[in-house]
Amino acid sequence: MYALIDCNSFYVSCERLFRPDLRTSAVVVLSNNDGCIISRSDEAKALGIKMGEPFFNIKELIRNKNVTAFSSNYTLYGDLSARVMATLAAIVPDIEIYSIDEAFLLLNETHTDLEILGHTLRNTVKQHTGIPVGVGIAPTKTLAKLANKLAKRSGGVHIIYPNKIDQSWAQATFDDVWGLGRQHTKKLRAHFIDTIEQFIQQPEEWVRKNFSVIGLRTQRELKGIPCIEMEDVADKKSICTSRSFGNLQTEFYDIQEAIASHAASCAEKLRLQGSRAGSMHVTLSKSRFTNETGQLYFGIFIKLPEPTNNTSTLIQFATEGLRNIFQKGHVYKKCGVIVMDIVPEETVQLNMFESLQNDKRTKLEVAMDQINRKMGKHTLRHAIQGYQHVWKLRKENISPNYTTNLNEIVCINVGYI
Repeated sequence: MYALIDCNSFYVSCERLFRPDLRTSAVVVLSNNDGCIISRSDEAKALGIKMGEPFFNIKELIRNKNVTAFSSNYTLYGDLSARVMATLAAIVPDIEIYSIDEAFLLLNETHTDLEILGHTLRNTVKQHTGIPVGVGIAPTKTLAKLANKLAKRSGGVHIIYPNKIDQSWAQATFDDVWGLGRQHTKKLRAHFIDTIEQFIQQPEEWVRKNFSVIGLRTQRELKGIPCIEMEDVADKKSICTSRSFGNLQTEFYDIQEAIASHAASCAEKLRLQGSRAGSMHVTLSKSRFTNETGQLYFGIFIKLPEPTNNTSTLIQFATEGLRNIFQKGHVYKKCGVIVMDIVPEETVQLNMFESLQNDKRTKLEVAMDQINRKMGKHTLRHAIQGYQHVWKLRKENISPNYTTNLNEIVCINVGYI
């Protein structure tokens, strides 16, 4: 049996965790640069606010209905996600982290009372992290996803038992099925297939011909035949750090600060997973909403002398790449750094002539990483990353980093005894 745990309106739940006054109020979280709605509370949904709706289109509604809007705070969300996943892993060790707010658990013969297990998972996560979750348990991953959807309508926990799979088909629609997108749904209805049960009844040969092996896999999973195995959390094969500017940029040194910061972020992520990168790609984009003509996207591939996760080295090559693609007199909206050809650190052949220098750099970066994790991101940084950051994303409604920055920790005045 598989369990799928999904955090409810995760970004909103993270914000409400430290704002109990908003637990029954309409709340939304915005995308980068405060562009679109990416998370909504139930109260916001009831007001008709749609996922992905541009923020500027509903500013009047938000103001008139006293909706609280937060800029996205991925540092906070990432830390709380890690706490949720650690809590789940302590109960069921065989875990696959599917996304920032979802995880699959592989259950075994020791998990005999699934109802109790489901409520234990839900209650423990709530107690340890404050984040509400839904739990779906079923014989396959696809059915577990479906059970999780049904859990939202039945108190937070829903179990599809092997002998009652057909009952779940009648409780759901194609929109609830993992693996059946809009195009698949349109195609099914064009063939007068309107229910999950009708889809299940189709011959496998027909399903494979019309919906490929992916559609066939989905059909079998809905029947209770496992076709999608648990996956190990593998190290990333490439790492991208890319952001739109808060305001359009024209000056090289302002964009250089952004590129240097993106390269430093990639280096930190490489060290975190114990890897090094052998190449990088530096990108720069013009804005489509100006009078700019000609090519809008620029990029340069750089082969590094040897695989590295050293911040100084990555900043050096990223800056050189920027010099080659930057054109003065143009208006830019976005830049980024992608590191590729990633290999485990222990497999890299060292250069015998630089071992002492590399050792010093390693110690320095370990110290910087420790301080930044304890005191907050970019507490220590390279001078080239700057400090004014005129290129930073617009975050007019950003919440504090309550759990990762000692300067922003919640303080409670309890008076004097």
